[in-house]
Amino acid sequence: MAIRPTRLALSLLCVVMTIGTASRGGGNSDEATLLAFKAGHSSSVLASWNSSASFCNWEGVTCGRRRPTRVVALDLRSSNLTGTLTPVVGNLTFLRWLNLSSNGLYGEIPPSLGRLRHLRSLDLGSNSLSVIPYSLFNLTSLKYVYLFRNRFSGFVPSTVGRLRFVERLGLYSNRLEADKSKGWEFITSLANCSQLQYLDIAYNSFSGKLPRSIVNLSTTLQELYVDHNSISGSMPEEIGNLIGLDMLDLGFTNLSGVIPTSIGKLANLVEIGLHYTSLSGLIPSSIGNLTNLNRLYAFYSNFEGPIPASLGELKKLFVLGLSNNHLNGSIPREIFELPSLSWFLDLSSNSLSGPIPSEVGTLVNINAVDLSGNQLSGQIPDSIGNCIVLESLYLEENSFEGGIPQSLSNLKGLTILNLTMNKFSGKIPDTIGSIQQLQKLSLAHNNFSGPIPASLQNLTTLWQLDVSFNNLQGEVPVKGVFRNLTFSSVVGNDNLCGGIPQLHLPPCPILDVRKNKNQHLKSLAIALPTTGAMLVLVSVIVLILLHHRKLKRRQNRQATSLVIEEQYQRVSYYVLSRGSNDFSEANLLGKGRYGSVYRCTLDNEDALVAVKVFDLQQLGSSKSFEAECEALRRVRHRSLIKIITCCSSIDPRGQEFKALVLEFMPNGSLDGWIHPKSSKCSPSNTLSFSQRLNIVIDIFEAMDYLHNHCQPSIIHCDMKPSNILLAEDMSAKVGDFGISKILPKSTTKTHLNSKSSIGIRGSIGYIAPEYGEGSAASKLGDIYSLGIMLLEMFTATSPTDDMFKDSLNLHDFAAAAFPDRALEIADETIWLHETNYTDVTDASMTRGIIQQSLVSVFGLGISCSKQQPRERMVLADAVSKIHAIRDEYFKSQMVEQRAIEH
Repeated sequence: MAIRPTRLALSLLCVVMTIGTASRGGGNSDEATLLAFKAGHSSSVLASWNSSASFCNWEGVTCGRRRPTRVVALDLRSSNLTGTLTPVVGNLTFLRWLNLSSNGLYGEIPPSLGRLRHLRSLDLGSNSLSVIPYSLFNLTSLKYVYLFRNRFSGFVPSTVGRLRFVERLGLYSNRLEADKSKGWEFITSLANCSQLQYLDIAYNSFSGKLPRSIVNLSTTLQELYVDHNSISGSMPEEIGNLIGLDMLDLGFTNLSGVIPTSIGKLANLVEIGLHYTSLSGLIPSSIGNLTNLNRLYAFYSNFEGPIPASLGELKKLFVLGLSNNHLNGSIPREIFELPSLSWFLDLSSNSLSGPIPSEVGTLVNINAVDLSGNQLSGQIPDSIGNCIVLESLYLEENSFEGGIPQSLSNLKGLTILNLTMNKFSGKIPDTIGSIQQLQKLSLAHNNFSGPIPASLQNLTTLWQLDVSFNNLQGEVPVKGVFRNLTFSSVVGNDNLCGGIPQLHLPPCPILDVRKNKNQHLKSLAIALPTTGAMLVLVSVIVLILLHHRKLKRRQNRQATSLVIEEQYQRVSYYVLSRGSNDFSEANLLGKGRYGSVYRCTLDNEDALVAVKVFDLQQLGSSKSFEAECEALRRVRHRSLIKIITCCSSIDPRGQEFKALVLEFMPNGSLDGWIHPKSSKCSPSNTLSFSQRLNIVIDIFEAMDYLHNHCQPSIIHCDMKPSNILLAEDMSAKVGDFGISKILPKSTTKTHLNSKSSIGIRGSIGYIAPEYGEGSAASKLGDIYSLGIMLLEMFTATSPTDDMFKDSLNLHDFAAAAFPDRALEIADETIWLHETNYTDVTDASMTRGIIQQSLVSVFGLGISCSKQQPRERMVLADAVSKIHAIRDEYFKSQMVEQRAIEH
């Protein structure tokens, strides 16, 4: 009996030794630390931190490769962590990455973090932390430090200078201070950070002068943000030493003095912010040396003198904001010749004079123009109608005169037009009612005469109209925007009448019909014969002009992009960007050879669209854009994807941007239904046999239209399931005409005998064999692709499957099973939909009907995908064949159903 206590003592001793080993850094020490961390912070994310899985598999935890039991990364961003940050984090001594951003942590950053000597990245941003310990800046391995959007106050520790290898330091949006007494000692200490690339101290309470020591980071510093502080004094002349800078933001500060000419040395600069400062003097012409500049913000400052013409050298500039300064002189023509200027041009609230140069029409990609509040004069150039993606145009408070140019009606996407407080005269053109997206129209305080155009009441988007203080006359319309018009919108026009009762305008006079009856009859007796003769003459002239125009189009084929712009209303880059949340991953529908397709909601539209964005860095993508535009503008068929509009513009990086806006297909591509991503197949993510037959008919009819009923004929060249899109009712539409070919009229109906000089067209597995031998694109090549796709649809076997090696392909695979083993190679998910039989006999009958139809389908697919082009079935015959297969299938189904019922 005495041995039992001894055994118990030994057991307890083993447990103690095990615990001791763990506490001295054994394999479970990090696990214990993590459990202690969990105990200090309540969060549903930490629920997975339990013994059911290894701690290295816990959410947010990453262990090392060389030391698989040591935690090297802890990422718990946006995990609803609350409370003070527990000091136990400092026990994860092998930690390299720590991200606890966007949580509810508060209080002090524990000094124990200073023990994480391997730490490279520390992100505690967007919390409510309030104290930075000195020990934090002893971590010499740190490269990335983000402490933004907390509640830190006081001064930044001078020990920050010990972060010799730091690359990114973000301290913005806190309550950090710096004043003359401290002398910006922490910035001075940053000069020792020889690797510093990113410094963000914006949205703090720094004051005093910007220390010159910052220019010592001449080659490494790439991004510098000191905006939204109270710093004063002048910009250091040595700012030009920071030759590595690509981002410089000094906005919302008290900086004064002039911009040093040395700024022209910052050749890598992409964005510069000098807005809301006290900077003054001339804008130096050296700024024209910043040839990589995309964005120049210098509004609400005290700049004076002329706008330097050297800005015309900034060929990548897409944003120019110089409003609310004291600039004078004329607007340089060179600015309007910047090909990339696309976001906005804002020169408002200055003292600029002279006319708008006619070169304004060069800004074909500009989204917004604001020239209001200046002393500009003359007439609005008619060339402004070339700015076809313009959305906002502000020209108020100038001295413009003359009439509104008719070309403004070209701006179909214009939403805001403000021409108030000028000297415009004449009638308001009726064509202004054709600006389809117009939302705000202000024409007040001018000298317009004549009636208010009735066409304005047809603009369903127009909700704000101001025509006050003009010389307008006649009846005020009562529909559209005029239903909610207020008196202040029409005041100052003494000869207006009618309108809605709320305007309190006098009623319009009623003509005395009896008094003028005889006079009207006499006038009609003279006018009708004259009018009839004029109409005949005009009709003849119109017919001649139309015939001449048709001949001219045949002889001189315009560029594809221009044709598309004539046929469809172009949209701007920013409309598509807003509608797709900046082309976010969440809206990505798919990727192809030449670009990506995104879900998008156009402004003022309820329906979704699909935006195909072309990757212009990919060789051939521009030609693909042109080919698809050219093909889609020619075709009209229910089973072909429809183009809504297009975009050819400049993106925020100054790069060329091309996109097509297509109708949205809510059920995605056929490929996703044949090969569902989910490992669990069900009737909800697969296709029934009848659905497949209907889809095949849609595809074959679309291709028959392209080949045989479209003038000139079009060869698709890339038929495959991923290019077949499914509508809400599961009807199919053929898309992606990026490598399609339009046949010349002299071409034979089925084949091009010449060799191809453009390389192989199509996708691997679906390409006709003769293409590999150099044969040109042909209708028979499309038929081969259709046959392969047909076999894939009913076997769920991809032609690029690993099983196809050497000389074996999908055609041979199906031919070997044809006809007796058709059920063996059929897609098994077809049977998921056939569950309406009542006994074994019924099931056997249904299976027999499907087998009979499968044999016919496989026979058609094999006939279309034969090796030799001339042995393939003609498409018109294939269309008839697939219709017959479907009709026979449904007929047999009806017979079976009647047999079951009886």
